[in-house]
Amino acid sequence: MTTPRARAAAVLSCFALVALGLSACENTPTAEPQKPSVATAAENVGGMEALVAAAQQEGRLNAIAIPRSWAGYGYLIDGFEKKYGIEVTVANPEGHSEDEIEALKQSGNRSSAPDVLDMGDTFARAAARENLLAPYKVAAYDSVPVSQKDPQARWYNNYGGYISIGCDANRVKPCPRTFADLLKPGYQGKVAIEGDPTRSGTAFASVYAAALANNGSFDDIQPGLDFFAELKKIGNFNPTEPSSASVEDGRTPISINWDYVNLGHADQLRAKGVNWQVAIPFDGAFAQYYGLAINKNAPHPAAARLWQEYLFSAEGQNLRLKGFARPVLMDSMKKDGTLDEAAAAQLPTVEGTPRFPTDAQLDKARETVARGWTRAVSE
Repeated sequence: MTTPRARAAAVLSCFALVALGLSACENTPTAEPQKPSVATAAENVGGMEALVAAAQQEGRLNAIAIPRSWAGYGYLIDGFEKKYGIEVTVANPEGHSEDEIEALKQSGNRSSAPDVLDMGDTFARAAARENLLAPYKVAAYDSVPVSQKDPQARWYNNYGGYISIGCDANRVKPCPRTFADLLKPGYQGKVAIEGDPTRSGTAFASVYAAALANNGSFDDIQPGLDFFAELKKIGNFNPTEPSSASVEDGRTPISINWDYVNLGHADQLRAKGVNWQVAIPFDGAFAQYYGLAINKNAPHPAAARLWQEYLFSAEGQNLRLKGFARPVLMDSMKKDGTLDEAAAAQLPTVEGTPRFPTDAQLDKARETVARGWTRAVSE
């Protein structure tokens, strides 16, 4: 480590060399490396090699609410552990975005606190407003589209997909392909969604998609609540939260979920005889990305930052494709030739370019859902 006195002496000797007409000391460090806990970029800790060394010294990463079957996380966890020798533990793997926010608030500075978060971007925005997240710019930060990141780098979206309808074709005939289909007779007690939309980013997106399918808009999510109220009224709504196990044993024969989740079920359960069909409803096409963030009180701050770098690297983004999710850097990777084209070809084709609600529209929609969801599905 260079002491302040030694650094001052080095600067003086450089000035002396310049005065003699000789080359200045180009490699003289201009600042001491920062602690990982306050670093806002890898260069702050001395570069990627220094970040890797610090993360390996910590030896552990606390994640939360990321099932291995979700968006390629099994591949990502295995890849990170193999590449860096850092153990990844996942608390509450089936948890939702709101559970993550509550975990941040309750864990404080404890060693068991989450280091990193994965949440719907509406929830990431809320966590940033509550000052729960640490700013950090990954190397690929500038390549992330402006609409998919926080300008202060407290969160940035990493992957996404479209709301889809999954259906067990062995148990349901015919399988629904649109939101309008879900209201038809014959689907009694069969239509499930991923939890409570006041807590789950997936369920919230499902309500938004239902709104778009029923003359709603990004400014008006109420028709989505009305749709689920009608689904409950006619007896088609299934309160069971879908999972790979519930799909396999038939408890949730129809599931509204992200296309990468439903495609994952189809891929994983095919060998067990489950014929899981997936359709992106043309009457309510809704796309969204999920954001990654670092706990400002992360007990393993270097590992947390290295995890972010890995998930935004070409390797990490291509592993998203193995989990049927759309990497946020897909367009830039196409241009620079790093995209796994074979894996990308497995994604469903969707007509048109996805549009996304603004922050103001999302905030308004969350307030509407918070007020109206319980009433919609309990009356």
